[in-house]
Amino acid sequence: MGVYLNPGNSGFTGIRNDIYVDKSGLISLVNETIETPRRLTCVSRPRRFGKSFAAQMLCAYYDKTCDSAALFDDLEIAGNEKWNQSYRKHLNQYDVIYLDITYVKPFTDHYKNAPAYISRKITEELAAAYPGLEVSDELPATMVRATELTGSKFIMIIDEWDAPIREEPGMQREYLEFLRMLFKSSGTTNKIFAAVYMTGILPIKRDGGQSAISDFREYTIIKPRGFAEYMGFTEREVRKLCDDCGCSFKQMKHWYDGYTLQHVGSVYNPNSVMAAIHNGDFDSYWTRTSAAESLMGYISLDFDGLSGTITELIGGGKAKVDIHGFVNDFVTFKNRDDVLTLLICLGYLAYDETTGFARIPNEEIRLEFARVIRDVKRDDTIRRIRESDQLILDTVQENAEAVAAQIEKIHAEEAPLHYNNEQALRSVIKRAYFSYGDEYVLFEELLAGTGYADIVYLPKRGSTLPALVIELKWNQAAGSALAQIRNRDYPAALKEFGGEILLVGISYDKGAPAGSRKHSCVIEKVSPDGCSE
Repeated sequence: MGVYLNPGNSGFTGIRNDIYVDKSGLISLVNETIETPRRLTCVSRPRRFGKSFAAQMLCAYYDKTCDSAALFDDLEIAGNEKWNQSYRKHLNQYDVIYLDITYVKPFTDHYKNAPAYISRKITEELAAAYPGLEVSDELPATMVRATELTGSKFIMIIDEWDAPIREEPGMQREYLEFLRMLFKSSGTTNKIFAAVYMTGILPIKRDGGQSAISDFREYTIIKPRGFAEYMGFTEREVRKLCDDCGCSFKQMKHWYDGYTLQHVGSVYNPNSVMAAIHNGDFDSYWTRTSAAESLMGYISLDFDGLSGTITELIGGGKAKVDIHGFVNDFVTFKNRDDVLTLLICLGYLAYDETTGFARIPNEEIRLEFARVIRDVKRDDTIRRIRESDQLILDTVQENAEAVAAQIEKIHAEEAPLHYNNEQALRSVIKRAYFSYGDEYVLFEELLAGTGYADIVYLPKRGSTLPALVIELKWNQAAGSALAQIRNRDYPAALKEFGGEILLVGISYDKGAPAGSRKHSCVIEKVSPDGCSE
């Protein structure tokens, strides 16, 4: 076994020794590409979404120097009648070249010598494995001769393929030329590789209007196609994990759900789900991934509309994003849409490919945004934070007049289109209270009594603040919102909370004089048993 050539199955053995979610069906998708024009596959998905686990699984499956049957025979790939024949045919039948690109960083002066280093190391391991092999300085030529000597082509697996592009932008041209050398010439590529599986965070870097390595078929978190089920944990898988491990599925969904992919539905971050299970605690594990990227750096960029969009997203809203101009690197941003597209690729935003809207997917990521937003130095962002903090304070202190005035101010800043409806008013409320993340957890349309509460801000564990139950009315008196809260027994849904509750009724008067957007607010405190104080 080598580092680059035939690394064995120990990595996947360790994965199987822990709680394991069966993702072996991915093997069938790669098997379908072997010795076909579709043999080059690139799958990009956010950090901590199982990329390296998939790469280790593929290494263990294809590597001909080990017997991995015991690792796979109880998995879906072996038990599925449709896949079984292909599974048996390709199991442990290939020389595997495995590249974890991040591994070579310390040996290559931060990727500056990566192409030469990788070529040399692969050549050395091929020469050691096949003493009669004629080697040269040209890696593709050496690999062609290796396939002629052994009568077998390679399966190549590249993990974190985009690390040099993310971390050393100045090296990307030389690095992309190295990849072109291996994969651009279909004649040479087809002689060397039975299949290639490449995975990373970013889609393939664009060179002008085209992909720099154009022969790869790409599957991304934005457009996953047939790989959607393998982009993360599905809801069915998470529900089973919760049942098996005695975890609250409701809490798991609130914290880590939110990425919705076509034909699959909800997708969860595997790292966060497993951390919650192992630790017995629902928390934001995103900040512990040691990501090289800085969220604050991206949301601080000076593009028109970006600051307001981030405010809307943190408050629980959504934003239309044009994803098509992004060139797939960390430095070339032309506008707000490029920044938001990168945040989608990184997993900070979820994207609905059907509608073209992005949003913050769950409580974990919302807390990360709330944490970093306070370090942003832009004047308009600082103003928004201060106003939101003051609004929360005015609400807690039952200053209904000040609350109405601030909601009116935020509403006036909104475009008049789609203004006169409760959904628009709800969007304004979420934008106004967007800094709630320091003290509260947001719930929308919380099931309560005989109906749903529009917006509920529930204090975090250990907080002494009251819960906020906000009911919205359009063209009705704010008092009618409080009456609806009482009639539907909303506070009863919060009895487990055990603290004080503020009922907040907010209304917008459509019939106010032209040019004005008159709002009113009524606040009433109730005890944990639902009685007014």
